[in-house]
Amino acid sequence: MVTELLQKYIWLVNTFVRAGSHGLSLGELSERWENRFDSPYSRRTFNNHREAVEEVFGIRIGCNRSTNRYFIEYSDDISDEGAETAWLINTFTVNNMLSLGKERLSGRISVEDIPSGHMHLTTVMEAMTENREIVIGYRKYTSSDSSVYTLRPYAVKEFAKRWYIVGHCIERDALRVYGLDRIMSLDITEKRFRMPKGFDVDELFSTSFGIYLPEGKGMTIRFRTHETEARYLRDLPIHSSQREIPTGEKDHVTFEIFVCPNKALIMEFCKHGSRIEILSPAHVRDAVASEFLRAAEVYRDGRAT
Repeated sequence: MVTELLQKYIWLVNTFVRAGSHGLSLGELSERWENRFDSPYSRRTFNNHREAVEEVFGIRIGCNRSTNRYFIEYSDDISDEGAETAWLINTFTVNNMLSLGKERLSGRISVEDIPSGHMHLTTVMEAMTENREIVIGYRKYTSSDSSVYTLRPYAVKEFAKRWYIVGHCIERDALRVYGLDRIMSLDITEKRFRMPKGFDVDELFSTSFGIYLPEGKGMTIRFRTHETEARYLRDLPIHSSQREIPTGEKDHVTFEIFVCPNKALIMEFCKHGSRIEILSPAHVRDAVASEFLRAAEVYRDGRAT
């Protein structure tokens, strides 16, 4: 039931985004609703949905009383991929479009698979919407046995084609991160929880890389690359804190990020190979160099048999 409502909320938001600043009358909206869901759309139901959309997504559907047309305030920001709610809107919208157009567009759409994302993401969102605890059966990559945890799901986070739950684990009495692709079972309980005041998942990970919770204080990591590679890094930064440092060099560009280094960051640097050189700090430079040396050892003795 909640899943169906979420899909309708998403449809409502996208319908108003497409309408733009001109907005829609209730009659125009009702006609679109009936064409999509094959059922009448009363003013009372619409007002209930308006309240839910504002509560769940923080998006207000306003009304121009002089024209009796409804619209989303700041719809340009909502449709912007960088807006806070855009990732959620886009995720559900794309999933719905792929489902509806599966037969008609067969062979014409190619997307990368996110393990178990479609299976558990909506359920987790349901629990988050109602602030309900969930119970998961979880199996790590490093173990063949599964464990049962009770979580207060504070947020979801996507990284490297995988979705993760960020929440308070009751059994461990601490904030933890769990991959949706490692969840064997998931149930929503009747027990509710209160969100920590001022919680913001982006702020939580602002000095971290990937899905590792930050440990210790962040540090400035400086690296340089050739101009060609720099063009890619300007469009797709390694970290949200990335900024370009003027050095006066003609053939190289220097960047720096502020982050707590972890294994995922070291591997991210390695992914760029010789196209990136870590300048400082020394221990991060040494860690990247050690990974390259270990990789070279694997191939040094000749071909695999």
